[in-house]
Amino acid sequence: MNAYRSLIAAGALLPQVLFSQLRSDADVLYEMRNQVRYLSSDRLEGREAGTPGERLAVDYIAAKFGNVGLMPYGDSATYIQAFHFQAEPVLGEANSLQLGREKLVSGTDYSVLPFSANGVVRGKVLRVSYGIQAPELDRDDYAGLDPKGRIVAISVSSPDGIHPHSKFLAFHDLRIRAEKAKELGATGVVFYNDDPAAESPTNGLSSKVKDCGIPVIFLQGDRYEELLVTNNPVVMDVVIQREERTAYNVVGMLDFGKQDIVVIGAHLDHLGWGDEGSLHRGEKAIHNGADDNASGIAVMLALAEDLANMEHIRANNYLFIAFSGEEKGLYGSNHWTKHPTLPIARLNYMINLDMVGRLDSNNTIGVNGVGTSPAWAEVDHTQVENLKAKTTTSGIGPSDHTSFYLQGVPAIHFFTGSHADYHKPSDDEEKIDYNGMLRITRYIESLIGSLNDDGKLAFTKTEDVNTENTPRFKVTLGVVPDYLYDGRGMRIDGITEGRPAAEAGLKVGDVVVKLGAIEVTDMMAYMKGLSQFEKGDTAPVKVLRDGKELETNVTF
Repeated sequence: MNAYRSLIAAGALLPQVLFSQLRSDADVLYEMRNQVRYLSSDRLEGREAGTPGERLAVDYIAAKFGNVGLMPYGDSATYIQAFHFQAEPVLGEANSLQLGREKLVSGTDYSVLPFSANGVVRGKVLRVSYGIQAPELDRDDYAGLDPKGRIVAISVSSPDGIHPHSKFLAFHDLRIRAEKAKELGATGVVFYNDDPAAESPTNGLSSKVKDCGIPVIFLQGDRYEELLVTNNPVVMDVVIQREERTAYNVVGMLDFGKQDIVVIGAHLDHLGWGDEGSLHRGEKAIHNGADDNASGIAVMLALAEDLANMEHIRANNYLFIAFSGEEKGLYGSNHWTKHPTLPIARLNYMINLDMVGRLDSNNTIGVNGVGTSPAWAEVDHTQVENLKAKTTTSGIGPSDHTSFYLQGVPAIHFFTGSHADYHKPSDDEEKIDYNGMLRITRYIESLIGSLNDDGKLAFTKTEDVNTENTPRFKVTLGVVPDYLYDGRGMRIDGITEGRPAAEAGLKVGDVVVKLGAIEVTDMMAYMKGLSQFEKGDTAPVKVLRDGKELETNVTF
Protein backbone atom coordinates (compact mmCIF):
# COMPACT_ATOMS: atom_id res chain seq x y z
CA MET A 1 0.00 0.00 0.00
CA ASN A 2 1.53 3.33 -1.03
CA ALA A 3 1.45 6.49 1.05
CA TYR A 4 -1.64 7.77 -0.72
CA ARG A 5 -3.59 4.58 -0.01
CA SER A 6 -2.51 4.79 3.62
CA LEU A 7 -4.08 8.23 3.85
CA ILE A 8 -7.25 6.96 2.22
CA ALA A 9 -7.41 4.20 4.80
CA ALA A 10 -7.13 6.85 7.51
CA GLY A 11 -10.48 8.20 6.34
CA ALA A 12 -10.76 11.23 8.58
CA LEU A 13 -7.47 12.61 7.31
CA LEU A 14 -8.65 12.63 3.70
CA PRO A 15 -10.05 16.15 3.38
CA GLN A 16 -7.37 17.83 5.47
CA VAL A 17 -4.32 16.10 4.00
CA LEU A 18 -5.10 15.10 0.42
CA PHE A 19 -7.00 18.17 -0.69
CA SER A 20 -5.22 20.81 1.38
CA GLN A 21 -3.62 22.28 -1.74
CA LEU A 22 -6.90 22.64 -3.64
CA ARG A 23 -9.14 25.64 -4.09
CA SER A 24 -12.01 26.00 -1.68
CA ASP A 25 -15.19 24.09 -2.45
CA ALA A 26 -17.02 27.38 -2.76
CA ASP A 27 -14.61 28.56 -5.48
CA VAL A 28 -14.95 25.32 -7.43
CA LEU A 29 -18.75 25.37 -7.20
CA TYR A 30 -18.85 28.99 -8.37
CA GLU A 31 -16.70 28.24 -11.43
CA MET A 32 -18.58 25.05 -12.31
CA ARG A 33 -21.88 26.88 -12.20
CA ASN A 34 -20.59 29.65 -14.46
CA GLN A 35 -19.12 27.17 -16.91
CA VAL A 36 -22.27 25.06 -17.19
CA ARG A 37 -24.45 28.17 -17.46
CA TYR A 38 -22.41 29.50 -20.36
CA LEU A 39 -22.00 26.23 -22.23
CA SER A 40 -25.70 25.37 -21.91
CA SER A 41 -27.01 28.85 -22.64
CA ASP A 42 -29.22 29.54 -25.65
CA ARG A 43 -26.43 31.68 -27.10
CA LEU A 44 -24.53 28.51 -28.04
CA GLU A 45 -27.66 26.96 -29.63
CA GLY A 46 -26.96 23.47 -28.39
CA ARG A 47 -23.28 23.25 -29.47
CA GLU A 48 -23.92 20.94 -32.42
CA ALA A 49 -20.62 19.90 -34.03
CA GLY A 50 -19.70 22.08 -36.98
CA THR A 51 -21.89 25.04 -36.00
CA PRO A 52 -21.05 28.54 -34.72
CA GLY A 53 -22.35 27.52 -31.29
CA GLU A 54 -19.84 24.70 -31.11
CA ARG A 55 -17.06 27.11 -32.05
CA LEU A 56 -18.07 29.43 -29.20
CA ALA A 57 -17.73 26.47 -26.82
CA VAL A 58 -14.35 25.55 -28.35
CA ASP A 59 -13.00 29.08 -27.92
CA TYR A 60 -14.30 29.25 -24.35
CA ILE A 61 -12.66 25.95 -23.35
CA ALA A 62 -9.39 26.88 -25.08
CA ALA A 63 -9.31 30.12 -23.08
CA LYS A 64 -9.86 28.14 -19.87
CA PHE A 65 -6.99 25.83 -20.81
CA GLY A 66 -4.81 28.89 -21.25
CA ASN A 67 -5.84 30.29 -17.86
CA VAL A 68 -4.85 27.03 -16.16
CA GLY A 69 -1.51 27.03 -17.95
CA LEU A 70 -1.93 23.91 -20.07
CA MET A 71 0.51 23.48 -22.96
CA PRO A 72 -1.22 23.59 -26.37
CA TYR A 73 -1.33 20.11 -27.95
CA GLY A 74 -3.65 20.62 -30.90
CA ASP A 75 -2.70 21.54 -34.46
CA SER A 76 0.24 23.87 -35.16
CA ALA A 77 1.05 24.63 -31.51
CA THR A 78 -2.54 25.65 -30.71
CA TYR A 79 -5.19 24.11 -28.45
CA ILE A 80 -7.39 23.33 -31.45
CA GLN A 81 -7.45 20.14 -33.53
CA ALA A 82 -9.75 20.37 -36.55
CA PHE A 83 -11.49 17.45 -38.25
CA HIS A 84 -14.02 17.19 -41.04
CA PHE A 85 -17.26 15.25 -41.35
CA GLN A 86 -20.38 15.07 -43.48
CA ALA A 87 -23.28 17.03 -42.01
CA GLU A 88 -26.75 15.52 -42.05
CA PRO A 89 -28.02 16.05 -45.61
CA VAL A 90 -31.13 18.10 -46.29
CA LEU A 91 -33.38 18.41 -49.32
CA GLY A 92 -32.93 21.53 -51.37
CA GLU A 93 -35.93 23.61 -52.40
CA ALA A 94 -35.50 22.91 -56.12
CA ASN A 95 -36.59 19.26 -56.03
CA SER A 96 -39.22 18.48 -58.64
CA LEU A 97 -40.77 15.57 -60.51
CA GLN A 98 -42.98 15.60 -63.59
CA LEU A 99 -44.47 12.39 -64.99
CA GLY A 100 -46.24 13.02 -68.28
CA ARG A 101 -48.21 16.18 -67.72
CA GLU A 102 -48.48 15.64 -63.98
CA LYS A 103 -46.34 17.82 -61.71
CA LEU A 104 -45.88 16.05 -58.39
CA VAL A 105 -45.21 17.48 -54.95
CA SER A 106 -42.11 16.47 -52.99
CA GLY A 107 -42.95 14.94 -49.63
CA THR A 108 -46.58 14.36 -50.57
CA ASP A 109 -46.57 12.56 -53.92
CA TYR A 110 -42.99 11.33 -53.88
CA SER A 111 -39.90 11.21 -51.69
CA VAL A 112 -36.19 11.30 -52.45
CA LEU A 113 -34.44 8.16 -51.20
CA PRO A 114 -31.34 8.43 -48.98
CA PHE A 115 -28.97 6.93 -51.56
CA SER A 116 -30.11 9.20 -54.40
CA ALA A 117 -27.58 11.31 -56.24
CA ASN A 118 -28.20 14.90 -57.26
CA GLY A 119 -29.03 15.75 -60.82
CA VAL A 120 -31.56 16.77 -63.45
CA VAL A 121 -32.57 13.95 -65.78
CA ARG A 122 -35.01 13.91 -68.67
CA GLY A 123 -36.14 10.78 -70.44
CA LYS A 124 -38.89 8.22 -70.75
CA VAL A 125 -40.19 5.61 -68.32
CA LEU A 126 -39.17 1.99 -68.74
CA ARG A 127 -41.04 -0.48 -66.50
CA VAL A 128 -38.66 -3.28 -65.50
CA SER A 129 -40.81 -5.16 -62.98
CA TYR A 130 -38.55 -5.81 -59.91
CA GLY A 131 -35.33 -4.67 -61.58
CA ILE A 132 -33.57 -7.96 -60.75
CA GLN A 133 -30.93 -9.49 -62.98
CA ALA A 134 -29.93 -12.87 -61.52
CA PRO A 135 -29.12 -15.56 -64.11
CA GLU A 136 -28.23 -17.97 -61.30
CA LEU A 137 -31.86 -17.72 -60.15
CA ASP A 138 -33.20 -17.83 -63.69
CA ARG A 139 -34.42 -14.24 -63.44
CA ASP A 140 -33.70 -11.28 -65.71
CA ASP A 141 -36.19 -8.41 -65.60
CA TYR A 142 -34.10 -6.56 -68.20
CA ALA A 143 -34.31 -9.34 -70.80
CA GLY A 144 -35.21 -7.81 -74.16
CA LEU A 145 -35.17 -4.27 -72.71
CA ASP A 146 -32.67 -1.46 -73.19
CA PRO A 147 -32.47 0.80 -70.11
CA LYS A 148 -29.78 3.10 -71.55
CA GLY A 149 -30.83 6.71 -71.17
CA ARG A 150 -34.15 5.70 -69.57
CA ILE A 151 -35.72 6.32 -66.17
CA VAL A 152 -36.55 2.82 -64.98
CA ALA A 153 -39.60 2.11 -62.82
CA ILE A 154 -39.06 -0.69 -60.29
CA SER A 155 -41.40 -2.36 -57.80
CA VAL A 156 -40.03 -2.50 -54.25
CA SER A 157 -41.25 -6.08 -53.89
CA SER A 158 -39.66 -9.25 -55.35
CA PRO A 159 -40.92 -12.21 -57.40
CA ASP A 160 -41.64 -14.22 -54.24
CA GLY A 161 -42.36 -11.30 -51.91
CA ILE A 162 -40.41 -9.63 -49.11
CA HIS A 163 -39.67 -12.07 -46.30
CA PRO A 164 -36.58 -13.67 -44.73
CA HIS A 165 -36.94 -16.88 -46.75
CA SER A 166 -37.22 -15.25 -50.17
CA LYS A 167 -34.76 -16.74 -52.64
CA PHE A 168 -34.28 -13.17 -53.89
CA LEU A 169 -33.19 -11.92 -50.46
CA ALA A 170 -29.93 -10.57 -51.88
CA PHE A 171 -31.97 -8.22 -54.09
CA HIS A 172 -34.36 -6.86 -51.48
CA ASP A 173 -32.06 -3.92 -50.89
CA LEU A 174 -33.27 -1.11 -53.13
CA ARG A 175 -29.84 0.42 -53.48
CA ILE A 176 -28.54 -2.81 -55.05
CA ARG A 177 -31.29 -2.62 -57.66
CA ALA A 178 -30.67 1.08 -58.31
CA GLU A 179 -26.98 0.40 -58.82
CA LYS A 180 -27.81 -2.40 -61.27
CA ALA A 181 -30.02 0.02 -63.22
CA LYS A 182 -27.15 2.53 -63.34
CA GLU A 183 -24.73 -0.18 -64.45
CA LEU A 184 -27.06 -0.98 -67.36
CA GLY A 185 -27.22 2.67 -68.42
CA ALA A 186 -30.33 4.03 -66.71
CA THR A 187 -30.15 7.73 -65.82
CA GLY A 188 -32.66 7.61 -62.96
CA VAL A 189 -34.91 5.27 -60.95
CA VAL A 190 -38.49 5.60 -59.74
CA PHE A 191 -39.52 2.96 -57.20
CA TYR A 192 -43.16 2.19 -56.44
CA ASN A 193 -45.00 -0.23 -54.15
CA ASP A 194 -47.55 -2.62 -55.65
CA ASP A 195 -47.33 -5.18 -52.84
CA PRO A 196 -49.48 -4.61 -49.71
CA ALA A 197 -47.14 -6.90 -47.76
CA ALA A 198 -44.01 -4.93 -48.69
CA GLU A 199 -42.87 -2.01 -46.59
CA SER A 200 -42.47 1.29 -48.40
CA PRO A 201 -38.99 2.84 -48.09
CA THR A 202 -38.38 5.67 -45.67
CA ASN A 203 -37.21 9.04 -46.92
CA GLY A 204 -34.95 9.89 -43.97
CA LEU A 205 -31.67 11.22 -45.32
CA SER A 206 -28.49 10.26 -43.50
CA SER A 207 -24.85 11.28 -43.71
CA LYS A 208 -23.98 7.60 -43.24
CA VAL A 209 -25.52 6.72 -46.61
CA LYS A 210 -23.57 7.53 -49.79
CA ASP A 211 -25.25 8.23 -53.13
CA CYS A 212 -25.47 5.54 -55.79
CA GLY A 213 -24.63 7.80 -58.73
CA ILE A 214 -28.06 8.54 -60.23
CA PRO A 215 -31.24 10.26 -58.94
CA VAL A 216 -33.62 7.87 -57.17
CA ILE A 217 -37.11 8.62 -55.88
CA PHE A 218 -40.08 6.69 -54.50
CA LEU A 219 -43.54 7.37 -55.93
CA GLN A 220 -45.96 7.33 -53.03
CA GLY A 221 -49.53 6.06 -53.12
CA ASP A 222 -51.24 3.98 -55.78
CA ARG A 223 -50.89 6.12 -58.91
CA TYR A 224 -48.05 4.04 -60.38
CA GLU A 225 -50.31 2.29 -62.91
CA GLU A 226 -51.45 5.67 -64.21
CA LEU A 227 -48.13 7.50 -64.16
CA LEU A 228 -45.41 4.90 -64.59
CA VAL A 229 -46.39 3.83 -68.09
CA THR A 230 -43.55 2.80 -70.38
CA ASN A 231 -42.52 5.74 -72.60
CA ASN A 232 -44.28 8.33 -70.41
CA PRO A 233 -41.99 11.42 -70.34
CA VAL A 234 -40.15 12.14 -67.08
CA VAL A 235 -38.30 15.17 -65.73
CA MET A 236 -36.56 14.62 -62.37
CA ASP A 237 -34.62 17.25 -60.48
CA VAL A 238 -33.07 16.02 -57.24
CA VAL A 239 -31.16 18.37 -54.96
CA ILE A 240 -29.72 17.02 -51.72
CA GLN A 241 -27.43 19.38 -49.87
CA ARG A 242 -24.54 17.30 -48.54
CA GLU A 243 -22.38 19.74 -46.66
CA GLU A 244 -18.93 18.96 -45.28
CA ARG A 245 -18.40 20.60 -41.92
CA THR A 246 -15.42 21.21 -39.69
CA ALA A 247 -15.49 20.55 -35.97
CA TYR A 248 -12.81 20.97 -33.33
CA ASN A 249 -11.26 19.11 -30.42
CA VAL A 250 -9.54 21.19 -27.73
CA VAL A 251 -6.28 19.67 -26.46
CA GLY A 252 -3.93 20.84 -23.71
CA MET A 253 -1.42 19.22 -21.37
CA LEU A 254 -0.08 19.61 -17.87
CA ASP A 255 3.54 18.79 -18.66
CA PHE A 256 5.55 17.63 -15.65
CA GLY A 257 8.29 16.22 -17.86
CA LYS A 258 7.15 12.61 -17.47
CA GLN A 259 7.05 9.86 -20.09
CA ASP A 260 3.59 8.49 -19.30
CA ILE A 261 0.45 10.51 -19.95
CA VAL A 262 -3.01 10.28 -18.40
CA VAL A 263 -5.85 11.45 -20.65
CA ILE A 264 -8.83 13.18 -19.06
CA GLY A 265 -11.59 13.86 -21.57
CA ALA A 266 -15.17 15.03 -21.98
CA HIS A 267 -17.21 15.86 -25.04
CA LEU A 268 -18.17 19.47 -25.63
CA ASP A 269 -20.87 19.06 -28.31
CA HIS A 270 -24.59 18.41 -28.04
CA LEU A 271 -27.59 18.20 -30.39
CA GLY A 272 -28.07 21.80 -31.45
CA TRP A 273 -31.71 22.31 -32.43
CA GLY A 274 -32.39 18.60 -32.34
CA ASP A 275 -30.08 16.64 -34.67
CA GLU A 276 -30.90 13.01 -35.44
CA GLY A 277 -30.30 11.84 -31.86
CA SER A 278 -33.07 13.94 -30.32
CA LEU A 279 -35.83 12.25 -28.32
CA HIS A 280 -37.94 15.41 -28.41
CA ARG A 281 -41.29 15.29 -30.19
CA GLY A 282 -42.70 18.69 -30.95
CA GLU A 283 -41.60 22.03 -32.31
CA LYS A 284 -37.90 22.60 -32.91
CA ALA A 285 -36.11 23.79 -29.81
CA ILE A 286 -32.57 24.28 -28.60
CA HIS A 287 -31.13 21.24 -26.85
CA ASN A 288 -28.83 22.92 -24.33
CA GLY A 289 -27.24 19.74 -22.96
CA ALA A 290 -26.44 20.96 -19.45
CA ASP A 291 -25.84 17.45 -18.15
CA ASP A 292 -24.89 16.11 -21.59
CA ASN A 293 -22.18 17.25 -21.48
CA ALA A 294 -21.54 20.72 -20.06
CA SER A 295 -21.30 18.92 -16.71
CA GLY A 296 -18.43 16.74 -17.93
CA ILE A 297 -16.54 19.73 -19.33
CA ALA A 298 -16.92 21.60 -16.03
CA VAL A 299 -15.53 18.66 -14.01
CA MET A 300 -12.68 18.27 -16.51
CA LEU A 301 -11.77 21.96 -16.12
CA ALA A 302 -11.91 21.64 -12.32
CA LEU A 303 -9.55 18.66 -12.51
CA ALA A 304 -7.16 20.55 -14.77
CA GLU A 305 -6.85 23.44 -12.34
CA ASP A 306 -6.61 21.20 -9.28
CA LEU A 307 -4.05 18.77 -10.73
CA ALA A 308 -1.87 21.70 -11.75
CA ASN A 309 -1.46 22.45 -8.03
CA MET A 310 -1.28 18.92 -6.57
CA GLU A 311 2.43 18.14 -6.22
CA HIS A 312 1.88 14.56 -5.02
CA ILE A 313 0.36 13.31 -8.30
CA ARG A 314 3.15 14.18 -10.73
CA ALA A 315 4.29 10.73 -11.81
CA ASN A 316 2.42 11.34 -15.08
CA ASN A 317 1.69 14.18 -17.45
CA TYR A 318 -2.01 14.96 -17.88
CA LEU A 319 -3.57 15.51 -21.29
CA PHE A 320 -6.99 17.20 -21.28
CA ILE A 321 -9.17 16.80 -24.37
CA ALA A 322 -12.58 18.31 -25.01
CA PHE A 323 -13.97 16.23 -27.86
CA SER A 324 -16.45 17.41 -30.44
CA GLY A 325 -18.68 15.19 -32.57
CA GLU A 326 -19.37 12.65 -29.81
CA GLU A 327 -23.09 12.89 -30.50
CA LYS A 328 -22.46 12.16 -34.19
CA GLY A 329 -20.73 8.86 -33.41
CA LEU A 330 -17.56 9.56 -31.36
CA TYR A 331 -16.15 11.55 -34.27
CA GLY A 332 -13.74 13.71 -32.25
CA SER A 333 -12.20 10.98 -30.10
CA ASN A 334 -12.06 8.67 -33.11
CA HIS A 335 -10.18 11.37 -35.01
CA TRP A 336 -7.75 12.12 -32.18
CA THR A 337 -6.86 8.46 -31.65
CA LYS A 338 -6.34 8.02 -35.41
CA HIS A 339 -4.41 11.31 -35.67
CA PRO A 340 -2.91 11.69 -32.18
CA THR A 341 -1.03 14.85 -31.34
CA LEU A 342 1.46 12.78 -29.32
CA PRO A 343 2.31 9.06 -29.48
CA ILE A 344 -0.47 6.70 -28.35
CA ALA A 345 2.24 4.48 -26.85
CA ARG A 346 2.86 7.13 -24.18
CA LEU A 347 -0.72 6.99 -22.88
CA ASN A 348 -1.06 5.41 -19.45
CA TYR A 349 -4.85 5.45 -19.02
CA MET A 350 -7.91 7.49 -19.91
CA ILE A 351 -10.71 8.92 -17.76
CA ASN A 352 -13.87 9.97 -19.62
CA LEU A 353 -16.49 12.29 -18.12
CA ASP A 354 -19.88 12.12 -19.82
CA MET A 355 -23.07 13.18 -18.01
CA VAL A 356 -21.89 13.65 -14.43
CA GLY A 357 -24.34 16.36 -13.38
CA ARG A 358 -27.21 14.37 -11.89
CA LEU A 359 -25.87 12.40 -8.89
CA ASP A 360 -28.75 10.36 -7.47
CA SER A 361 -30.00 10.30 -3.89
CA ASN A 362 -28.17 7.01 -3.31
CA ASN A 363 -24.84 8.73 -3.98
CA THR A 364 -24.08 6.23 -6.74
CA ILE A 365 -21.68 7.03 -9.56
CA GLY A 366 -21.46 4.74 -12.55
CA VAL A 367 -17.92 3.75 -13.55
CA ASN A 368 -17.85 1.87 -16.85
CA GLY A 369 -14.85 0.06 -18.31
CA VAL A 370 -13.19 -1.26 -15.15
CA GLY A 371 -12.38 -4.49 -16.99
CA THR A 372 -9.83 -2.66 -19.17
CA SER A 373 -7.13 -2.97 -16.51
CA PRO A 374 -6.68 -4.89 -13.25
CA ALA A 375 -5.62 -1.55 -11.71
CA TRP A 376 -9.21 -0.32 -11.87
CA ALA A 377 -9.86 -2.46 -8.78
CA GLU A 378 -8.75 0.75 -7.09
CA VAL A 379 -12.20 2.17 -7.90
CA ASP A 380 -13.69 -0.09 -5.22
CA HIS A 381 -11.09 1.08 -2.67
CA THR A 382 -11.60 4.79 -3.26
CA GLN A 383 -13.78 6.33 -0.56
CA VAL A 384 -14.67 9.99 -0.81
CA GLU A 385 -17.81 11.81 0.32
CA ASN A 386 -19.77 8.54 0.73
CA LEU A 387 -19.86 8.01 -3.03
CA LYS A 388 -20.61 4.46 -4.12
CA ALA A 389 -19.30 3.19 -7.44
CA LYS A 390 -21.46 0.94 -9.59
CA THR A 391 -19.12 -0.62 -12.14
CA THR A 392 -19.34 -2.35 -15.48
CA THR A 393 -16.42 -4.08 -17.15
CA SER A 394 -16.75 -3.51 -20.89
CA GLY A 395 -14.38 -1.12 -22.65
CA ILE A 396 -17.02 -0.51 -25.31
CA GLY A 397 -19.79 1.97 -24.68
CA PRO A 398 -21.55 4.93 -26.27
CA SER A 399 -18.96 7.50 -25.25
CA ASP A 400 -15.40 8.63 -25.97
CA HIS A 401 -13.55 6.15 -23.75
CA THR A 402 -14.36 3.55 -26.41
CA SER A 403 -12.00 5.17 -28.92
CA PHE A 404 -9.10 4.82 -26.45
CA TYR A 405 -9.97 1.27 -25.44
CA LEU A 406 -9.82 0.31 -29.12
CA GLN A 407 -6.24 1.60 -29.17
CA GLY A 408 -5.24 -0.58 -26.23
CA VAL A 409 -5.48 2.12 -23.55
CA PRO A 410 -7.12 1.31 -20.17
CA ALA A 411 -10.17 3.57 -20.14
CA ILE A 412 -13.07 4.23 -17.79
CA HIS A 413 -16.19 6.38 -18.03
CA PHE A 414 -17.79 8.29 -15.15
CA PHE A 415 -21.57 8.67 -15.48
CA THR A 416 -24.37 9.65 -13.10
CA GLY A 417 -27.06 7.95 -15.17
CA SER A 418 -29.72 8.79 -17.71
CA HIS A 419 -32.92 10.70 -16.94
CA ALA A 420 -36.15 11.96 -18.46
CA ASP A 421 -34.41 15.04 -19.92
CA TYR A 422 -31.82 13.03 -21.86
CA HIS A 423 -31.49 14.34 -25.45
CA LYS A 424 -34.38 16.73 -24.94
CA PRO A 425 -34.61 20.54 -24.72
CA SER A 426 -35.33 20.17 -21.00
CA ASP A 427 -31.74 19.19 -20.14
CA ASP A 428 -31.15 22.62 -18.64
CA GLU A 429 -28.75 24.18 -16.15
CA GLU A 430 -31.13 24.60 -13.23
CA LYS A 431 -31.39 20.80 -12.90
CA ILE A 432 -27.65 20.30 -12.37
CA ASP A 433 -26.40 19.03 -9.00
CA TYR A 434 -23.20 21.04 -8.52
CA ASN A 435 -22.45 19.57 -5.11
CA GLY A 436 -22.58 16.14 -6.71
CA MET A 437 -20.17 17.29 -9.42
CA LEU A 438 -17.77 18.56 -6.78
CA ARG A 439 -17.89 15.23 -4.97
CA ILE A 440 -17.16 13.40 -8.22
CA THR A 441 -14.22 15.73 -8.85
CA ARG A 442 -12.77 14.92 -5.43
CA TYR A 443 -13.38 11.21 -6.00
CA ILE A 444 -11.44 11.26 -9.29
CA GLU A 445 -8.60 13.23 -7.71
CA SER A 446 -8.38 10.61 -4.99
CA LEU A 447 -8.39 7.80 -7.57
CA ILE A 448 -5.65 9.49 -9.61
CA GLY A 449 -3.58 9.93 -6.47
CA SER A 450 -3.93 6.28 -5.53
CA LEU A 451 -2.66 5.26 -8.99
CA ASN A 452 0.17 7.81 -8.98
CA ASP A 453 3.03 5.43 -8.20
CA ASP A 454 1.60 2.34 -9.94
CA GLY A 455 3.56 3.00 -13.13
CA LYS A 456 1.92 2.20 -16.44
CA LEU A 457 -1.35 0.33 -16.02
CA ALA A 458 -1.71 -3.08 -17.64
CA PHE A 459 -4.32 -3.23 -20.41
CA THR A 460 -6.84 -6.05 -20.63
CA LYS A 461 -9.44 -6.74 -23.28
CA THR A 462 -13.02 -7.07 -22.13
CA GLU A 463 -15.45 -9.75 -23.22
CA ASP A 464 -18.97 -8.52 -22.57
CA VAL A 465 -19.40 -6.46 -25.73
CA ASN A 466 -22.49 -6.34 -27.88
CA THR A 467 -22.15 -3.43 -30.27
CA GLU A 468 -25.43 -4.24 -31.99
CA ASN A 469 -27.38 -4.26 -28.73
CA THR A 470 -30.79 -3.44 -30.12
CA PRO A 471 -34.04 -5.43 -30.44
CA ARG A 472 -33.71 -5.45 -34.23
CA PHE A 473 -30.77 -7.84 -34.03
CA LYS A 474 -30.96 -11.40 -32.77
CA VAL A 475 -27.24 -11.89 -33.41
CA THR A 476 -24.03 -9.90 -33.16
CA LEU A 477 -20.89 -9.99 -35.27
CA GLY A 478 -18.90 -8.73 -32.28
CA VAL A 479 -17.29 -5.75 -33.95
CA VAL A 480 -17.09 -2.00 -33.48
CA PRO A 481 -17.78 -0.12 -36.72
CA ASP A 482 -15.65 2.85 -37.77
CA TYR A 483 -18.34 5.53 -38.02
CA LEU A 484 -15.98 7.99 -39.71
CA TYR A 485 -15.25 5.58 -42.59
CA ASP A 486 -16.75 7.06 -45.75
CA GLY A 487 -15.90 4.39 -48.32
CA ARG A 488 -18.01 1.53 -49.59
CA GLY A 489 -18.78 -1.11 -46.96
CA MET A 490 -18.42 -1.18 -43.16
CA ARG A 491 -14.89 -0.82 -41.79
CA ILE A 492 -14.12 -2.73 -38.57
CA ASP A 493 -12.56 -0.57 -35.86
CA GLY A 494 -12.56 -3.13 -33.06
CA ILE A 495 -13.15 -6.86 -32.56
CA THR A 496 -14.21 -8.70 -29.42
CA GLU A 497 -12.45 -11.97 -28.69
CA GLY A 498 -14.67 -15.02 -28.59
CA ARG A 499 -17.34 -13.43 -30.80
CA PRO A 500 -18.23 -14.50 -34.38
CA ALA A 501 -15.92 -12.04 -36.17
CA ALA A 502 -12.90 -13.04 -34.10
CA GLU A 503 -13.66 -16.75 -34.47
CA ALA A 504 -13.88 -16.30 -38.24
CA GLY A 505 -10.47 -14.59 -38.38
CA LEU A 506 -11.68 -11.08 -39.23
CA LYS A 507 -9.29 -8.27 -38.29
CA VAL A 508 -9.37 -4.61 -37.35
CA GLY A 509 -9.24 -2.64 -40.59
CA ASP A 510 -11.19 -5.21 -42.62
CA VAL A 511 -14.00 -3.68 -44.66
CA VAL A 512 -17.12 -5.84 -44.76
CA VAL A 513 -18.61 -5.66 -48.27
CA LYS A 514 -21.01 -8.61 -48.18
CA LEU A 515 -22.87 -10.27 -45.31
CA GLY A 516 -24.57 -13.45 -46.40
CA ALA A 517 -26.51 -12.56 -49.54
CA ILE A 518 -26.60 -8.85 -48.69
CA GLU A 519 -24.20 -6.41 -50.33
CA VAL A 520 -22.86 -4.12 -47.61
CA THR A 521 -22.58 -0.67 -49.14
CA ASP A 522 -22.69 1.33 -45.91
CA MET A 523 -23.70 1.15 -42.25
CA MET A 524 -27.41 0.96 -43.09
CA ALA A 525 -26.89 -2.00 -45.41
CA TYR A 526 -24.71 -3.69 -42.77
CA MET A 527 -27.45 -3.41 -40.16
CA LYS A 528 -30.03 -4.67 -42.64
CA GLY A 529 -27.80 -7.64 -43.44
CA LEU A 530 -27.26 -8.45 -39.78
CA SER A 531 -31.01 -8.45 -39.11
CA GLN A 532 -31.49 -11.42 -41.48
CA PHE A 533 -29.77 -13.94 -39.20
CA GLU A 534 -30.77 -16.09 -36.25
CA LYS A 535 -28.51 -17.49 -33.55
CA GLY A 536 -26.67 -20.52 -34.85
CA ASP A 537 -26.81 -19.46 -38.51
CA THR A 538 -23.63 -19.75 -40.58
CA ALA A 539 -23.11 -17.30 -43.44
CA PRO A 540 -20.32 -16.22 -45.77
CA VAL A 541 -18.82 -12.81 -45.08
CA LYS A 542 -16.76 -11.04 -47.72
CA VAL A 543 -14.21 -8.40 -46.66
CA LEU A 544 -11.57 -6.22 -48.22
CA ARG A 545 -8.19 -6.54 -46.49
CA ASP A 546 -5.27 -4.49 -47.76
CA GLY A 547 -7.15 -4.00 -51.02
CA LYS A 548 -7.73 -7.73 -51.58
CA GLU A 549 -11.09 -9.48 -51.37
CA LEU A 550 -11.37 -12.34 -48.87
CA GLU A 551 -14.32 -14.55 -47.96
CA THR A 552 -14.85 -16.58 -44.80
CA ASN A 553 -17.76 -18.20 -43.00
CA VAL A 554 -19.13 -16.70 -39.80
CA THR A 555 -21.26 -18.61 -37.31
CA PHE A 556 -23.52 -16.41 -35.20
